Amino acid sequence: MATGGNPNPTPGQPRPQQPPPGSSPATPHTHMRPPTLGGSPFQGLFHTPPSHNPAFQIHMGASSSPQTPLMAAAAAAAASAAASAKRPPQKPPSRPPAPTSNAAAASMAAAYKAANSGSVDLTPAARRNKKRKLPEKQLPDRVAALLPESALYTQLLEFEARVDAALARKKVDIQEALKTPPSLQRTLRIYVFNTFANQAPRTIPPPKNGDPPTWSLKIIGRVLEDGAELDPASVVPKHNPVYPKFSSFFKRVTIALDSSLYPENPLIVWENARSAAPQEGFEVKRKGDKEFLANIRLEMNYNPEKFKLSQPLMEVLGVEVDTRARVIAALWQYIKAKKLQNPSDPSYFMCDPQLKKVFGEDKMRFAMLSQKISQHLAPPPPINLEHKIKLSGNGANSSACYDVLVDVPFPLQKEMTAFLANTEKHKDIEACDEVISASIKKIHEHRRRRAFFLGFSQSPVEFINALIASQSKDLKLVAGEASRNIERERRADFYNQPWVEDAVIRYLNRKPPGGSDGPGAGGS
Repeated sequence: MATGGNPNPTPGQPRPQQPPPGSSPATPHTHMRPPTLGGSPFQGLFHTPPSHNPAFQIHMGASSSPQTPLMAAAAAAAASAAASAKRPPQKPPSRPPAPTSNAAAASMAAAYKAANSGSVDLTPAARRNKKRKLPEKQLPDRVAALLPESALYTQLLEFEARVDAALARKKVDIQEALKTPPSLQRTLRIYVFNTFANQAPRTIPPPKNGDPPTWSLKIIGRVLEDGAELDPASVVPKHNPVYPKFSSFFKRVTIALDSSLYPENPLIVWENARSAAPQEGFEVKRKGDKEFLANIRLEMNYNPEKFKLSQPLMEVLGVEVDTRARVIAALWQYIKAKKLQNPSDPSYFMCDPQLKKVFGEDKMRFAMLSQKISQHLAPPPPINLEHKIKLSGNGANSSACYDVLVDVPFPLQKEMTAFLANTEKHKDIEACDEVISASIKKIHEHRRRRAFFLGFSQSPVEFINALIASQSKDLKLVAGEASRNIERERRADFYNQPWVEDAVIRYLNRKPPGGSDGPGAGGS
């Protein structure tokens, strides 16, 4: 058969074929097409079907009806002639016709061998023209026409779309609000006290196997609020989870002990940057039976960062510690209230006597304001506390309290942040969407089955005939025979066309591999 490229194939691998002298070496082609169709790069031996299924690009001479080698060669030559009429004129080859045909046959045999030997990785091409899928949650119009109750489901989808749009807008508003979070000023009360144990009077000689005397210094802070409950076990009220913990308000805490009593480690430093989690307080425990004075240094952790204003700037604005942005805004309000902006050149403002103490100039540009106030801003001073470690009496009665103004986040800020970070609700919604999508797919499947059986029940004969015709058309597309006219090839006038003689000569001039019997080998 001429459909496979080897006229007399043997079982197993095809026999090798050597190209004639002077011809170029054959290049294996990974995509092989059945013959008898137009557009062949091997002079009518192979072709690319114009309307085949792109998912199937490898066919080895499939044919639905038996045909002789002469018929196949004639059909191939006809297709080649039709395809060559559409191609633009090319430069004629310099080699003789016979070697050229042999070279084409050799190329075809090499490609056939490579495809059958498995040396080339043959993978089906991906589909290009995919059908556009309907929305997973939308019901088709045909189903809506069959089920009037589906109008309620459509209304629910529209309502869901409106809710999703509203939630998206609110999330954007919350994200914008969290970029500049509002804060409230509250009072942070710091409790400093110490406890002790095993502080018995000294005896000579000291008791054996007794616990050594120890003391503990505790620093605890709580944000004051109305109606706070007191802890029965101590004088410190309970922590309200709405507010940050005590360590969140400080950047660094330093506790200095008496170096003469504790020479090895007299300085204890805690840093917020190195802390894994915020703490409700600090406790330092040591061995000792002597009273001394401990120094506590607390460095505030402002967010955004705050600065201490210089004395001249403090007299102008009336604030002691504030952020850089608020200081610049307060200066602008002061200039606007005093009408110090230059009317002829609004980029300048005049300095009154108080501003002259700050900037030292009669007038200044607004653009230089941020640079000029840098020298008037300094880090806020730390909070220095002293506490005497007492080893007698009631420790609770000797506790000291200190109040500090701090900025706490807006009460709803934590809930808004948790709302944005909460993904559990999204998982629930996605699970419900998956259930809805699966139900919609089942509805599509049931609709197709209903249409199938309904068409069969109305006209069984016409339905079966149409189904067979559709399946036959699909089979031809899969086999690459959609453009063949087998009925015409069975008639004699098909082989009386001008290209038949050229096809017969090409078929007879092909040299069979291995020199066995075949066309052009001297015997038949």
